[in-house]
Amino acid sequence: MQWHSLVTQLFGSYHGMRAVGDFLQGDVIFDGKPLTVIGTTNHAPIGVHLALVQARVVLDTIAQHPGRPILLLIDTQGQQLRRRDELLGINRAMAHLGASIDLARRGGHRVLGLVYDQALSGGFITSGLIADACDALPDAEIRVMRIPAMARVTKLPEEKLTALSQSNPVFAPGVKNYVAMGGVRALWEGDLQAALREALAHAPTQDRRAQDGAERGGRRLAAAVAQRVLDAV
Repeated sequence: MQWHSLVTQLFGSYHGMRAVGDFLQGDVIFDGKPLTVIGTTNHAPIGVHLALVQARVVLDTIAQHPGRPILLLIDTQGQQLRRRDELLGINRAMAHLGASIDLARRGGHRVLGLVYDQALSGGFITSGLIADACDALPDAEIRVMRIPAMARVTKLPEEKLTALSQSNPVFAPGVKNYVAMGGVRALWEGDLQAALREALAHAPTQDRRAQDGAERGGRRLAAAVAQRVLDAV
């Protein structure tokens, strides 16, 4: 889905959202209350600039609008793979974005992610996967890497990984598999305004991804192992 079609369905024709290059930003009114919306479009690679401008809006919202909810609209091909961004410290810029989102959450801002098109790799990890909850549209594409790339990294045959992907969502790309693993809380279908209203009303107060993964059968051991580590501290 194109970003302008999405925000029109969510906020009406006079939504106030704008795109500057691949960066989306707007202060919108939803159900009579202000909402900060930021995100990316055009399958944007997240480099130093895009990470920092998103973090800037999050920090400005914390400073100027305490408690205001934040919605992250996600469409990214992952981190920018350029020498310039590596030399400028893309790892630190993306960590800064993630830390800014976490600061907002700790400060009482409900932070929601919505994958409306594509979400890959580090660009997704430092946005939607750090939000209080991340939802997605049914046609969204989510993955860390394709099976051929996974085969090159793990040195396992593609045929074996393909077979594993049929029974274990950890090995399979696709939005439904991320729902099963708990990375995506729910799919937004039908009335998108109603879906956003529901998401804002029931934003979790603590991270439930591991628990959801266990309950849905997509990540059976993560929650139990995490709890054992916490109990041992």
